[in-house]
Amino acid sequence: MAINAGVDVSITLEPGYLKAMVESVREDKVSMATIDRSVRRVLELKHRLGLFENPYVDPAKAVAVVHAPEHVALAREVAREGIVLLKNQASLLPLKKTLKRIAVIGPKADHARNQLGDYVAAKGANGSGGCQTDVVQEVITPLKGIRQALPDARVTYVQGCDDLPSSLNEIAAAVLAAKDAEVAIVVVGERGQGETGDVASLDLLGRQNDLVQAIVQTGTPTIVVLINGRALSIPWIAEHVPAILQLGLCGEQGGAALADVLFGDYNPSGKLTVSVPRHVGQLPMYYNYLPEKAYTMQRYGTEGERRMHYMDMDATPLYEFGFGLSYTTFAYSNLHFPSQKIGRQGRVEVTLDVQNTGPRHGAEVVQLYLHDAISSIVQPVKELRGFEKIMLKPGEKKTVRFTLGPDDFSFLNQRSEVVIEPGTFEVMIGSSSADIRLKGSFEVTD
Repeated sequence: MAINAGVDVSITLEPGYLKAMVESVREDKVSMATIDRSVRRVLELKHRLGLFENPYVDPAKAVAVVHAPEHVALAREVAREGIVLLKNQASLLPLKKTLKRIAVIGPKADHARNQLGDYVAAKGANGSGGCQTDVVQEVITPLKGIRQALPDARVTYVQGCDDLPSSLNEIAAAVLAAKDAEVAIVVVGERGQGETGDVASLDLLGRQNDLVQAIVQTGTPTIVVLINGRALSIPWIAEHVPAILQLGLCGEQGGAALADVLFGDYNPSGKLTVSVPRHVGQLPMYYNYLPEKAYTMQRYGTEGERRMHYMDMDATPLYEFGFGLSYTTFAYSNLHFPSQKIGRQGRVEVTLDVQNTGPRHGAEVVQLYLHDAISSIVQPVKELRGFEKIMLKPGEKKTVRFTLGPDDFSFLNQRSEVVIEPGTFEVMIGSSSADIRLKGSFEVTD
């Protein structure tokens, strides 16, 4: 079916294009003309790429380009910008560089391959083994990054446990290391299992939660670092740990980027691209739900307030879409629309001011959400229609501009036609999908 539909190539291990294709041709399910067509198109593309005249790579160019200093710097910058500060109680972060005793704990603290994600070079056919054997370039883990950033400090490392149920239990040793340290940095997360990595819950696997709880109970200031490729439900950590950073799949410079953020050389500005649930039972969890879903999730509380609820827990996200803190603060003001009414094919410019009201240079991702108030088909309570990242010095104020047009106002009607209906559109500007700072509206007319 695939080759008859025009798919010329398949993944190497796909049997349908190997021996099974020979059988399909013999059974007249695929014609030789179709085989010739696909072969011809593959060869034509190789010809256009010049692979017949120049079939080999240029080793000198590869040496000069692969892992060049500017590319390493870019990997570090990408990792820094992707770090999300989820919690920073009492401004525990950034840490002082005068620290002398640091405990680095956790199964992800020195696990190089895991921070690269799936489909990377790995020893063994089943993807097991350490990547240092297979990846030529050095991977900077959190442990390495912290040691490089503070070479004069005593940095003690204890793995503590594994990231899957296993017999490894070094929690007692981790507790001793934390007690002897000025700060404990616990790096936990999930194991990169690729296509076979489904889980029944979004909780931390193995003894990782037990490890974090034991470290917190020592009384040593604790920072949890998450290395993960999907949302993790961490309600206990969110409540009891004073500082939390999410690195995601942070790449080869992830540990260096983490150190930059931990010790104040970089002010985090990352924002969540998914809603993080408190429990897997909340799924599907998303910010742009329909109003009727909001109604079914609400009820009147004992004092008459409307609140999101389950019988046993809050139904709101643990961390909402677009969430992410900074070491500084930002104030929003002066939302303005030059025109309150536009035609269906018109455009509206939205402006606002953002000021850095805190003590540090930082970046804020300003987010614009839109809601079609009344339409023939019910629209989500809000949808992201624009975002802008701005850098601000302490006290500095900048004007942010968004332009909304027909693509932002349109939707598919019951006949799957793209339409724009006249009516009121509500604009919400904020630091996340829940942290809305400014509101306004304009009208689309016939």
